[in-house]
Amino acid sequence: MAVLLTVAMVSKAQPLTKKNIWEGTGEKVNVGLTPFLAEGENCPAVIVCPGGSYFWHDYEYEGVNVAEWLQKNGISAFVLEYRTAMVPAFMFRSRLIVRGNQYPDPQNDLQQAIAYVKDHSAEYRIDTTKVGAMGFSAGGHLVMSVAEKYHSPRVRPDFVVPVYPVVTFTGPYAHKRSRRGLLGEYRKHKKVWRDSLSLEKHVPEDCPPVFLVNCVDDPIVKYQNSELLDSALTAKGVPHKYLQFKTGGHGFGEAEKKGSEECRRWKYDFIEWFHSIFDKKH
Repeated sequence: MAVLLTVAMVSKAQPLTKKNIWEGTGEKVNVGLTPFLAEGENCPAVIVCPGGSYFWHDYEYEGVNVAEWLQKNGISAFVLEYRTAMVPAFMFRSRLIVRGNQYPDPQNDLQQAIAYVKDHSAEYRIDTTKVGAMGFSAGGHLVMSVAEKYHSPRVRPDFVVPVYPVVTFTGPYAHKRSRRGLLGEYRKHKKVWRDSLSLEKHVPEDCPPVFLVNCVDDPIVKYQNSELLDSALTAKGVPHKYLQFKTGGHGFGEAEKKGSEECRRWKYDFIEWFHSIFDKKH
């Protein structure tokens, strides 16, 4: 029994040491990236961006748990602790006085994370042509915004997975807390900023493939957010798959007991979709 237990403990994959993606760049910020490497060589990779309204992170269900699931399915994962406004800014509106963290800090962090993983591809055994980004809620907004706005292969994801994402910052479907979290206390009122970060308005024709998921009964981010993005992707002819579930709510991430039995199948559909877009290229 002791021998079997030891083998089981050794065989369980563990995350590597967290890295500061900005170390050595001259930027005086500390943004953590934790690798969960899959077995094998030349593996695909996903930067995982937890949600939290651009104020905080759901690090467990939308971060570590997701990374461990991807790792078990042969995809190396990297959980990104991108800069958020943080709780004091939420509670006390401290950014009325000091800048704090706001746009484009999270977008810069994701770009740097993608570049970091590609620059360390030999160490991490990563295929640099298969580095995607998966985000939840506000993290879904983050990954799509980088895919839309930045075109350099070094910092742009090769595929994007927004799960119950915040999409629009305008109109009746806007998620106001995320808008405030990203834009701050002043810019959140400006139409030009709201428009510029409403994802449905800026889908490029060369957008990377997208796997989009949400639920109609989402009580946090109105389900129409994903419908707006799906329509924009369709209009631009962007390869994508949209899964809309009737039940599941919000914030289920990778969890086996949150959401609904219906929505939890998104993980299996994603793995199938992932292989369908990359296997056909070889």
